[in-house]
Amino acid sequence: MKAIEIRNKYLEYFKSKGHAVIPSAPLIPENDPSVLFTTAGMQPLVPYLLGEKHPEGTRLTDYQKCLRTNDIDEVGDNRHLTYFEMLGNWSLGDYFKEEAVAMSFEFLTKVLNIPVEKLSVTCFAGDEDCPKDTVTAECWEKMGIPKERIYFYGKDDNWWIAGETGPCGSDTEMFYDTGKPACGQNCQPSCDCGKYVEIWNNVFMEYFKHEDGTYTKLKQQNVDTGLGIERMAMLLQGKETPFDIELFKPVMDKLKELAKNDEIESRRIVAEHMRASIMLIADGGRPSNVDRGYILRRLIRRMTRHLNKLQIDLNELGNLIELNIEALKEMYPILLSKKDEIKEVIITEKDKFQKTLISGEKEFNKVMAKLKQEGKTTIESADIFRLYETFGFPPEVTKDVAAENGLTVNMDEVDKLFKEHQEKSKMGSDKKFKGGLAGTGEEETKYHTATHLLNAALKVTVSKDCHQKGSNITAERMRFDFSCDHKLTDEEKKKTEDLVNKWIQEELEVKFETMQKEEAVKSGAECMFIEKYPDEVTVYSIGTVSKEICGGPHVTNTKELGHFKIVKEEASSAGVRRIKAILE
Repeated sequence: MKAIEIRNKYLEYFKSKGHAVIPSAPLIPENDPSVLFTTAGMQPLVPYLLGEKHPEGTRLTDYQKCLRTNDIDEVGDNRHLTYFEMLGNWSLGDYFKEEAVAMSFEFLTKVLNIPVEKLSVTCFAGDEDCPKDTVTAECWEKMGIPKERIYFYGKDDNWWIAGETGPCGSDTEMFYDTGKPACGQNCQPSCDCGKYVEIWNNVFMEYFKHEDGTYTKLKQQNVDTGLGIERMAMLLQGKETPFDIELFKPVMDKLKELAKNDEIESRRIVAEHMRASIMLIADGGRPSNVDRGYILRRLIRRMTRHLNKLQIDLNELGNLIELNIEALKEMYPILLSKKDEIKEVIITEKDKFQKTLISGEKEFNKVMAKLKQEGKTTIESADIFRLYETFGFPPEVTKDVAAENGLTVNMDEVDKLFKEHQEKSKMGSDKKFKGGLAGTGEEETKYHTATHLLNAALKVTVSKDCHQKGSNITAERMRFDFSCDHKLTDEEKKKTEDLVNKWIQEELEVKFETMQKEEAVKSGAECMFIEKYPDEVTVYSIGTVSKEICGGPHVTNTKELGHFKIVKEEASSAGVRRIKAILE
C-alpha cells in the first residue's frame, strides 16, 4: 500500500467517525520564532489541548509535515529521517481511552488489514504522578490483544510531553511484529533488535507539568495520536527500510546509477536531506547561519558532501531535484509550482559550499605545513573540528586528505568533540521548543493577549499602516515585530505604553467567536498569513479596541495583565521594527 493510500484511508476513516479534517500546519511555525520547526501534529494544537475552543469542533484529524533536527547525524542508517509525515487524530475533551483504542484497533485490523497476531501494545506502568493504566490494557484485551502481548513500561517509554513543561500524559503504543527472530527469551517491544517496530502512539493528555516538576489536571481530557506514514508504508509493503518505498526509491535508484563510488549510507543521506530541503524551501525556508536557516544550510551541505563522496557530477543536482519532486508530487502537489524556486535555492547553496570546500583545503594546507615544520604526523582533533566549524571542511575529507599526505587523525577524539557539540546543539534546540508553544502557561497567555493590545495601540499612536510581522513570547517577556519605516520617538513609545495600560485599566472583556474566514475578514478582523487558516476561524475581540483572527490562548479580561512596560525598541529588518516589553 502506497503512502498516499495510507494517508487517504486514515483521513477518510476518522472523517467517518465524526472528525473534521484540518490542513497541515507549515514546517516553519507561523508567528512563533521561538520554535525551530513543527515537530509533531499536536504542536499547532496546544492552545486547544489547554481548553481553547477549536473552530472545527472537538474531533480533529490531519496529516502533519514534521521536521526533527536531533537525528541529522543518524541519517544514513536504515531508519532515521529528519523530515517525515505524521497522521493524527485528536479528541479535545470528547472521547477518551476506550473509544481511542477501539478506533485504533479497527483502523489497523479492518482498514489496513494487519493481522491481530502481528500486533503488540504497551501501556503506562504507573508512578507517584499517575496510576497504572489498567483501563487502556483492559480495552486492548477486549479488542482482541491477548494479555501476553500487552506490556507495561514507565515514563521513559509510555509518557509523552513536548519539551520540559506543558500538556502531557500517559500513552499507549502499538507495535508491529516483523517476524524477525527474537533476540532472546525476554524479547519484547522495548528491544531495539528490530523484531518489533512502533507504528502508532495514542497519548492520553490529561495533565499539565509545571516548571517546578509538579503535575495538575487539565481542564479537559484529550487524546493526541501520531502515526508515521513512511514507517507504516515500509511495513505494509514488506520493505526493509523507508528508503525502499516509492517516496525514495526513484531517487535512490538514480543515485546508484550515477555513482562511481556507490555507498548505501551516502545515497540515503543525499535522498533524505534533499527531500527535507525541498519541503523546507517550499514552506519558506532559506539557508542562513542561524537557527532554521542554519539547519537548512547544514542539510544541503551534508547532501553536497555525500554527492562528492559518491563521485556524482554536481551538475546532475537539478535533475535529481526534479526526480525527487516527481516522486513527491502526489503527496504534495504544491511542489510542482515551486520547482524552479526550490532548484535555485539548493543549487545556489551548493555553489557557495563548493567555494567553502576550496577555502577549507587552503586552511588544511596551512595546518599541514605547520605540522611538518614541527615534525608531527598527527593532526589535532581540535584543528579538525575547527576546519569543520569555521570553514565547513568535513572531518571525513580531512581524514582522506591527511592519509594522502602521510598524516594520521585520531577519529575517536574527533567523534568525542562532535558528540559534545551535538549535545550542546540538542540542548539549544530543546530550549527553543521550551520557549515556544509547549510552554503555554499562565504568563505566556497574558503576554499573548498583550500583543493584541500593542498591535492595536501602534495603529493609533504611530500609524494605521503598522501591522504585526511576528512575535516571540516566554514567561518573562514579549517580543513584537511590526511594519514601520522609522525608529519610534520617545513620545511615540510613551503614548503607546500609556494607551496599552489605559486599556488594561479599563478592564476590557476578551471575547471570541467562530465564523467563516471571509466573513471574519469583512468584519475587520486582522490576521497574518490569512491563506494558511482553515475556512472556519476563531476571532478574538478585546472590547472595541482589537479584533484579530487568532488561535489563542488569551485571558478573559485585560485587568489580568498587570502593568505594561516597553523595555526596548530597535530595528528588526528592513521596514520592520521590534519592541521588547514586560508585564509587571
